[in-house]
Parts: sequence; structure tokens; C-alpha cells
Amino acid sequence: MTEVAAPRSESDAAAGAGSPSSGAGSRRFRGARDYLALAPFLSYVTLFMLLPTAIVVIGALQADDGTPTLQNIVTVLSGSGFRDAFVRSITLSAQTAIIGATLGGLLAWALMDSDPNGWLRRIVLAASAVLSQFGGVMLAFAFLATFAFNGLATMFMREVVGLDILGGSWIYGMNGLMVVYTYFQIPLMVIIFLPALGGLRREWWEASSSLGGSAWRYWRHVGGPILAPSFLGALLLLFANAFSAYATAAALVSQGSPIVPLRIRGALTSEVVLGQANVGKALALGMIVVVAVVMLLYALVQRRASRWVK
Repeated sequence: MTEVAAPRSESDAAAGAGSPSSGAGSRRFRGARDYLALAPFLSYVTLFMLLPTAIVVIGALQADDGTPTLQNIVTVLSGSGFRDAFVRSITLSAQTAIIGATLGGLLAWALMDSDPNGWLRRIVLAASAVLSQFGGVMLAFAFLATFAFNGLATMFMREVVGLDILGGSWIYGMNGLMVVYTYFQIPLMVIIFLPALGGLRREWWEASSSLGGSAWRYWRHVGGPILAPSFLGALLLLFANAFSAYATAAALVSQGSPIVPLRIRGALTSEVVLGQANVGKALALGMIVVVAVVMLLYALVQRRASRWVK
């Protein structure tokens, strides 16, 4: 005799079907809600990075009447003044990056031997965080008030010590820019490089010593290879930081345009040579290309360095 199954009630059928909130539509809603949290960040990137970059690229490839042209880029590549500005900017950025990375790396190494919770380390880190962001007109004024023709240090050396060795004119040229840029490169290096130094484990040094390795062998085969990617990445970041700096140079150098950011200012605001706005955008496009290459190298280096920082 065959048994006949009892019909299921509506409540049982609903329970077997599952909750309506667990359907495909609900999953799509939850996914959209998760991506909605990125809206402020995406808006910021679009307004302050993508949109200005698009304006620069489009303007660099347009004539004054809006027609497409490559003449602006040809003018930048063929003009000796523009090429010299790029060479000076790259040289200035490389020099200040090397000096800042070397001195800042040594200072960060000295902090590693101090008490992590001590007052000395806290003061140096706090000062580095402040000084790395101290730039623009305020930094230029501080150096002018100290080292210009009538600056405090210049007047002291001239009238009290009797030596006119500072002069005052050097602060307005490339030498002055190198000193001022190095001022904020050193504390920035301390902040960037200190976590990499924290990745060195004392056990590695003890293992090398127990196997008869000298300090030179440790740094040659262990410490150096581990820190090299982080140091190189910090060096590239310092280069990009100096290469893109504008406000400090604009406030410090009032005559001439020795570097690319000041050349761009002259092209956009000059009342002597008109119709150079798109040439300024072509110069900005060249800066974008240089910074993009540097940041690509930085990303590749950081990928290797991240395994030792963890």
C-alpha cells in the first residue's frame, strides 16, 4: 500500500524557500552598499587628481584656438631653456634626495638604539613630523630672515664676528634651493625609513655573530640587502617630493625661473610673452611623466621591501 505524503503548509513552504533577504537581489544590494563607502575617496581622486591631469594633457595637445597640435610639446623639447629647466630640476631633486636620505637614514639609525618610549625618540619623531611638512612661504621667509642680505646670521657674522662669509646672494639661487629643500627632506626620511629599520631583527645579528661573521659581513650579506629596497624606495619618494615642490621656490626665487615649476608659473602668468598657457601645460605634462616613472619604480621597490617590514 503506497503512502501519500501530506501536503505542506504555506509556512513550511516559505521556510524551505529561504528568506527573501538572502536572494540574488539582496547580494547585489550589499555589494553596491560596500562600494558606496568608496564614493568619497573616488570623488577626491577624480576632482584633485584625474580631472587636473586630464586638463593638463588636453591643454598640452591643443593650440590656443582649441585645435589639436603637437607644437607645444615640440616647443618644450626643442627649447634649450625648457630643457635646462628640466635638467636643473632633476639635478636639484636628485642632490637633495641623496643628501636627505643619507643624513635622515643616519638619524633614523641613531634613534633605533634609543629607548622606544623615551623622551628623546618622541621629541625627534614629533619634530620630524612637523618639519617635514614645514614648507612654502613660511619656510622661505625663515631662511630669508636668517641668511639673506640683512638676515640674522648674515648680520651677526658681518658685524659681530667681522667675517662676511655668508654674503646673502646665494640664498636666491640654486644653492639656496638645495639647502632649503634638504631642510625638509631629512625629517621626511626619518619618518619613512624608521619602520624599515624596525624590520631588522636582533636574532639575525646574533646568528651572524655566532657563526663567526663580522659586522661587515652582516651588513654585506644580511642587513644591507634587506634595507636596500626600503632605502631606494625612500630615495625615490624624496626625489618626487623635491621635484614637485613649488611654493618654497616661488617665494624664495623672485628673479628668473631656474626650475620647471617656476617655468610653468611664468608661462601661465607672464605679461611679457602672451599665449604660452598651453606651453606651460606641456611642461606640466613633462613633470607628470617624470613623477609617474619615479612612482612606478617606487611601487616596484616597495613590493619587495614590504616583506621585510612586516
